[in-house]
Amino acid sequence: MTKDNIITLPNPHLREKSTRVQEINADIIALVDGMTAAAIDWENSRPHEISAALAAIQLDRLDRVVIVRSDFDNKDEKGFTALINPEIVKYEGSVVADYEGCLSVRDVYGKVPRHTKIRVKAIDMTGSEVRFKAEGFLARVIQHEIDHTQGIVFIDHIKDDAEAFYTLDEKGELQPLDYDTHVKDNHILWD
Repeated sequence: MTKDNIITLPNPHLREKSTRVQEINADIIALVDGMTAAAIDWENSRPHEISAALAAIQLDRLDRVVIVRSDFDNKDEKGFTALINPEIVKYEGSVVADYEGCLSVRDVYGKVPRHTKIRVKAIDMTGSEVRFKAEGFLARVIQHEIDHTQGIVFIDHIKDDAEAFYTLDEKGELQPLDYDTHVKDNHILWD
């Protein structure tokens, strides 16, 4: 799969809830491989960004599968970890607003409030249950991806805040978007 397989708003499928994976079979393994390929292809087309994670729904698959980058700091490290049927079992820490983008929301970024620590339960690719704590950027990324499995996109958390939307300039710097011109009247974000 490639970046062209990634669906974007206003595609209504991004608003659908994903279904639990019952068995890790050849189809799920191929899905994870395709998700990884699409995430890397997207990243290769973006000089100032990394592909931190991807949910299966972003490739128009309703399987509850997400992949999370193994190393956020090294763009040359292309490994991802698959989480099958991920769920947050506990929210911890404080709620902090920070910048997020999404491969399915073209060229719009926002300040999203998220918990700084979470506890997660999922199934790994061997079919074993995994439980772990995540904090900081990893916690933010996992919350973002689990939202996707519930039909929620990051802009849903901030759509009433006119000061929270941004775009990247040619240098890779975040620049505020004029809410009335680029966000409020651009119904593709919420329709």
